[in-house]
Amino acid sequence: MAVSQDGGASPVDVVEFIDQQPVGGFQVRLLLTCAAVLFLDGFDTQAIGFVAPALAKEWGLTKGALGPVFSAGLFGLMIGALIFGPLADRIGRKKIIIFSTIAFGIGALVTAFVHDLGMLLAIRFLTGLGLGGAMPNAIAMTSEFNPRRRRATMVMIMFCGFSVGAALGGILAAALIPQFGWRSVFVIGGAAPLLLAPILALRLPESVRFLALTGRADARVAELLGLINPKAGFAPATRFVVHEPGLAGVPVLHLFRDGRTLVTLLLWVVFFMSLLDIYFLSNWLPTVLNDLGASVSAAALIGSLLQIGGVVGTFALGSIIDRFSFRALTLVYFVAVFAVAAIGQLGHSVIFVSLAIFAAGFCVVGGQIAANALAAGFYPTAVRATGVGWALGVGRVGSIVGPLVGGLLLSMKWSTASVFMCAAAAALCATLAAFWLSRLAGMGGSGKTAAGQPAFEATLHPSTTAGA
Repeated sequence: MAVSQDGGASPVDVVEFIDQQPVGGFQVRLLLTCAAVLFLDGFDTQAIGFVAPALAKEWGLTKGALGPVFSAGLFGLMIGALIFGPLADRIGRKKIIIFSTIAFGIGALVTAFVHDLGMLLAIRFLTGLGLGGAMPNAIAMTSEFNPRRRRATMVMIMFCGFSVGAALGGILAAALIPQFGWRSVFVIGGAAPLLLAPILALRLPESVRFLALTGRADARVAELLGLINPKAGFAPATRFVVHEPGLAGVPVLHLFRDGRTLVTLLLWVVFFMSLLDIYFLSNWLPTVLNDLGASVSAAALIGSLLQIGGVVGTFALGSIIDRFSFRALTLVYFVAVFAVAAIGQLGHSVIFVSLAIFAAGFCVVGGQIAANALAAGFYPTAVRATGVGWALGVGRVGSIVGPLVGGLLLSMKWSTASVFMCAAAAALCATLAAFWLSRLAGMGGSGKTAAGQPAFEATLHPSTTAGA
């Protein structure tokens, strides 16, 4: 396959090689490694929401006073995604993932020792920088090692790590806070990433597509492809190519070139509205439920159903998203409109509000994870981390707005039903943007090119050969 008749080595298309392979043990181990990073990312991101009632009580704060604390961490997440996505497209995914993991581990650990609101704001912002850098690169890494036919499913399963970590934050908070106080949650949330970092340094590979695109690491690319398929044999002089553009210059500008502008903007709308809802719900559900009569522990447990629903939704939706793309995403967000609105109507019934929160998580969290996978498949390797990072960065603006708006509406004494109706309106906006994307994906008749690739995706990858 890699050796020509005269004994010379013919170029190997890395993407084509991966697309021809089944998903094997190497990809599964990589998925679990990236999922471990996002597990801790999710735990540390959501921990502040679960400890909020206990923290506010200890410090004598009103519930509205914690809105800026929530948003400070999310602002750091936004900046981290915007900076570390493009940086990873320059220096590699692995370095940024390791650095980000160490950064948010230190930040979480320091959070356990703060004693005033100003310091908490600063530390949550700095922690957010690390949290924001890990996510887009874990998504890009997983996407680039898996075949097209299973790519969305694998990215979505990997991203379940975030939802599981966020849900575990609620379960652990419910168990730890009564016994050890809210600070214990951050001690665990800080120590675990610092223990994981050396493992990442030893076990996490660099993206094979990134290495091939540089054209300077053929031996390492051959080694990684050999791990994907141990039976593959490559001659020592084999060159590895990625038939994508090199895209010199400022990475962000390439998000608006070669027919990407409209889809980039629509993806940003989806991410903005989806993350607005997720962080509104994640941060305020425990407090709202506590106000409605649930204990701090019960509120944390019921609130964790949002992320549990997201995990179930991710596994249920993976193969559907691989097959139906944005059409499936549109339907998921449409159902989310009714699920989110129902939370505000059912708040005094533990059973029914629990079901509504689970359904909202299934649709909103599951939909966001699907959007992550679809965005990763949209962009070429040279700007994949940039594209995903900036979509997440713009989405983080929504995640900042969500908790602030929630705090404002609650401070203005809006009814619970009215507050959640506003959150449902955001899900409706995501539905409309996803529907428009599905229409764009359908342009091209059968939706397939002569090469058998989806027309929507093929138009985004100019045929320039890079790395050759």
